[in-house]
Amino acid sequence: MKTAALIPAYNEEKSAADVIANVSQYVDKVIVLDDCSSDNTEEKARKAGAEVITNPKNLGYLKNILNGIEKTKADILVTIDADGEHPPERIPDLLEPIRNGEADLVLGRRRKIPRLSERMISWITRLKTGVQDAGTGFRAFRKSFTKGISKKKGYCTCGMFVLFFHQSMARIKEVPIQEIPIGKPRGIAWRHIPQLFLVLWQIIITRKQ
Repeated sequence: MKTAALIPAYNEEKSAADVIANVSQYVDKVIVLDDCSSDNTEEKARKAGAEVITNPKNLGYLKNILNGIEKTKADILVTIDADGEHPPERIPDLLEPIRNGEADLVLGRRRKIPRLSERMISWITRLKTGVQDAGTGFRAFRKSFTKGISKKKGYCTCGMFVLFFHQSMARIKEVPIQEIPIGKPRGIAWRHIPQLFLVLWQIIITRKQ
């Protein structure tokens, strides 16, 4: 099965090349999803050997990833952030359950979910799916399960991604990971507030069906 890594990036020129070099050891293709960066992210990514999909305008994290999924041809896709926080050496651990036919979506479960808003979304999603970390950006999944995902609406992947696969009857597995400290500031993610209500509404709708 062919594998491809999708790396959403916005102004990540400092870390992009190193992330690409590390990720490329474990997948057949690396694709950087440049969300209209104002720095040299695109140039650094191409020089590092990645294919780059550049958005003509900033679409935001969710839409950027969904567009990348739709445009990428591979049997298994991996998403990993460009800031260097996720450990690329754990990619084989995400891929193995899918290759062995044990799972369709494998999530890199963080040791600690940093934001309260993310923890709330994960708690609500857990009631429906049993998944502990519904907001992780480090994941592997079968492309065949993503039909229609590009039409999903939201403000980020938190909760929504897991719910989509759960509703598609996908087998979901979590693999514990230890994130790499990068000294990234953790401000309030305002997008999580409307996302929380979207996730809750989606769960209510599916319970009525």
